Amino acid sequence: MPRFDNQTVLVTGGSGGQGSSHVRAFHAEGANVVIGDIDARRGAALADELGTRARFAHLDVTDESSWSAAVLAAESAFGALNVLVNNAGVQNPPATIENTDQATWSRILDINLTGTFLGIKAAAPALRRAAGGAIVNIASTMGLGGTAHYAPYVASKWAVRGLTQTAALELGRDHIRVNTIHPGVIATSFIHEPAAGATAAIADFYSPEPFAIPRLGEPADVTRLLLFLTSSDASFITGSEYVIDGGLLLGPALQAETA
Repeated sequence: MPRFDNQTVLVTGGSGGQGSSHVRAFHAEGANVVIGDIDARRGAALADELGTRARFAHLDVTDESSWSAAVLAAESAFGALNVLVNNAGVQNPPATIENTDQATWSRILDINLTGTFLGIKAAAPALRRAAGGAIVNIASTMGLGGTAHYAPYVASKWAVRGLTQTAALELGRDHIRVNTIHPGVIATSFIHEPAAGATAAIADFYSPEPFAIPRLGEPADVTRLLLFLTSSDASFITGSEYVIDGGLLLGPALQAETA
């Protein structure tokens, strides 16, 4: 039996590189999927492609009423909501703190942090009505250390960690588990294309050659971990952080001849 038969999963940013990977995998595992995205064209196209058990919900993660509508759409279409994946996120153009304007700071935190907060707030009652479920917040390895020139993004992902652990404490007795995944450099447009207002992409600053596993991650790498964390196999895991970065945070893997 597929792992997610008769379950409903809402994925934010569900039409993007990582998001669409997650949506397709949940659907293949038997889930009803709700593709929450601000991009109506791509989101609707993915829902049409998947056909049965897939719906698109226009979702601006910074807007509380938009969240309420998306959760209602999931319950109306499929009867319940069992899993929320807070995947939507944006990157800031690289700049020092002194050269980062407040509008950029606010936009990044609104989407990455406030969007996650509003998602938990909106989904918790629905998950409780379903007798429990799982929330996974997609954070970043940048939420585990400082990174020069990316202060808004770093701050948002650090804050998601604390928010996740707080939610895990508040919701655990309702049989709702809350965890984070911290991807490293994953081969999607998010890292291969410059952020709005930038001229260089994140990938321009990262070579996987020194990693212990010397390649960029693929969306499917993250998806496989996500499927585990939201399945019954992870029923005793909450408030935990999972790094998936090929060894990026470990530092360079020196070869014998250079060690």
